Amino acid sequence: MNNRVSSAVGQIAESATLAVDSKAKALKAQGENVIGFGAGEPDFATPAHIVEAAVQACRETKHHRYSPAGGLPELKEALSQKTIRDSGLNLDPTQFLVTNGGKQAVFNTMMSLIDPGDEVILPAPYWTTYPESIRMFGGVPVEVLAGSDQGFRVSVEQLENAMSPKTKALVFVSPSNPTGAVYSKEEIEAIGQWAADKGIWVITDEIYEHLVYGETQHYSMPVLVPEILDRCIVLNGVAKTYAMTGWRVGWMAGPVDVIRAASNMQSHATSNVCNIAQVAAAAALNGGLEDVATMREAFNERRVTIHKMLNDIEGVDCLEPEGAFYAFPSLVGLLGRDIAGRKVASTLDLATVVLEEAKVAFVPGEAFGAPGYARFSFALGIDDLIDGIGRLGEVVAN
Repeated sequence: MNNRVSSAVGQIAESATLAVDSKAKALKAQGENVIGFGAGEPDFATPAHIVEAAVQACRETKHHRYSPAGGLPELKEALSQKTIRDSGLNLDPTQFLVTNGGKQAVFNTMMSLIDPGDEVILPAPYWTTYPESIRMFGGVPVEVLAGSDQGFRVSVEQLENAMSPKTKALVFVSPSNPTGAVYSKEEIEAIGQWAADKGIWVITDEIYEHLVYGETQHYSMPVLVPEILDRCIVLNGVAKTYAMTGWRVGWMAGPVDVIRAASNMQSHATSNVCNIAQVAAAAALNGGLEDVATMREAFNERRVTIHKMLNDIEGVDCLEPEGAFYAFPSLVGLLGRDIAGRKVASTLDLATVVLEEAKVAFVPGEAFGAPGYARFSFALGIDDLIDGIGRLGEVVAN
């Protein structure tokens, strides 16, 4: 008997991060005082000048109509200028495709590059969408785990060991979701040169480029290693930097032939991204980085606080996040114990107990290819953060 859904879709798991966030919000709707560390969503309002640009765009009749599937010309021009300004990468507007959020950029990229049987090297811990998007198009994710002992950063030696004749691409993310790790200039150069020498594609996600702390700096791989430019796709979006998660504007940038092919595909899948959201995104990109600096300062305070509080809990070991807005502690020291009267064998078990007993939601490491760890987003108010980690400490101490 035929399956009711296709095998490609049937194998895809629900987004673990959104599942945790949905469960937390459902409990809140029932009147529970739940604190959620699940979704990577800034708690700030979208800056006022961006909202105002959208309001004005709503009144313009031209934005009530279809627009080019690949993106509004003014937004693609803004993307070109922003990329030069922020990372030093000089790309023509024709090298950008505007997508419905960063996730569509990921799926467009995989659909455009991956044939059935192609292998994609995927450093772990990884964002939950990457392996699912690779599998969707018949690709094979080849996971390469770098634990906290490596600062969650893979080595060239590990990548070399994962290489096979079927390897098509490498996914590279810095700053990292879920770990907050940031690769050094030297590490990025070494990995980029390795990819160039092997002749494989690099899919580099730079959506957290502006969220780095202290002396840490972000570097764009195709800038450091221009040899990969003809085999490199850069993914980005306005969601994290400008507190615009709900506006759903992302993009992919790369060689003209791939962008053209992806644009053709998108013309059949979704057509253009909402014109109003595109105008808002252009206002964000053209409006400077002052609001970003303000948000980053708040994130930094939360970063320092959550790092200290997690390490103050016996059995928890957390590296200091260098970028993004996630802490990724090892919870191995809590496993195998009785917590709130229940035996906890895995971080999946622990997440369930903590949500039910302490009303605190976090994403277990299994979702990111890293059992024994967990992701805590610190993109929430400092008072809630302190309360939530305090509750976690109390429940695991009993």
